[in-house]
Amino acid sequence: MARRLSNQLWAQPLLMLLLLLGPPLLWLGVIYLGSLFMLLIQSFYYLDDFTGLIVRQFSLRTYATLFTRANLDIFLRTAGMAAAVTVAAAILAFPLAYYMARYAPRRLRPWLYLAVMLPLWSSYLVKVYAWKLILAKEGIISWLAAQLGLTGLLEGLLAIPRLGGPSLSISPLGMFVVFVYVWLPYMVLPVLAALERVPPSLLEASADLGARPGETFRHVTLPLAFPGVVAGSIFTFSLTLGDFVVPTVLGNSAFFIGQAVLTLQGTAGNLPLAAAMTMGPIVIMSVYLLIARRLGAFEAL
Repeated sequence: MARRLSNQLWAQPLLMLLLLLGPPLLWLGVIYLGSLFMLLIQSFYYLDDFTGLIVRQFSLRTYATLFTRANLDIFLRTAGMAAAVTVAAAILAFPLAYYMARYAPRRLRPWLYLAVMLPLWSSYLVKVYAWKLILAKEGIISWLAAQLGLTGLLEGLLAIPRLGGPSLSISPLGMFVVFVYVWLPYMVLPVLAALERVPPSLLEASADLGARPGETFRHVTLPLAFPGVVAGSIFTFSLTLGDFVVPTVLGNSAFFIGQAVLTLQGTAGNLPLAAAMTMGPIVIMSVYLLIARRLGAFEAL
């Protein structure tokens, strides 16, 4: 019976393709896209100011609330942090990936891969809370600054408005450090894959034509590896944009999008506004993905 069924499926490739792709496409369409569609519908409802109940009538009142000063600050704060983390991750990841792809000895390369991947094997919450201890006033960063006589510099950084705070463990600067640490592997791997796909013959041809190493890097290596940087930025930007754990553990009273959504749907019970606020990152990432596609990022994934 199994052989007959196998023969029938082999004779009808369309049916076989449908059976293979049907369950995941059904899951994607019903569970993922269906939930996003329900969020979109919920965002057009609004909360009655007097009764506190959800009025299930089509209205743009909830979206108008998004354009208040407080909510715009949340979006700008989150997008600014995501952009800063992406740029920093790219600056840190490119030299490491370039060394791994071009200069690392064959025996050392697996260990470098392991070093990049190792942080991904531990619990996300454990890493975040470990960094909270590291960045605390009694942590190793403050101790090291005191030993090196840099306590004044550290206090000066913490005194900068919108950057510092009572300590590194409760400040946007500390959040930035943890975000870069947590998402850095997601930038290293796409950049490394893009650099490994650069044909050595192009580099040799550039040198044969009289280009200096710096010129070869700027005009050959960097343009060919740039789609990998954009591909990595998709991960770092989107993951920072939607994260609520790091801002909750290391942040202050200034909310990020993830925190605002969690509070609105949990403590405040304002589901329409929470749903409308989730549409913001979706729109931002849709535009970002369109730009990344034009830059060839999808071919580098």
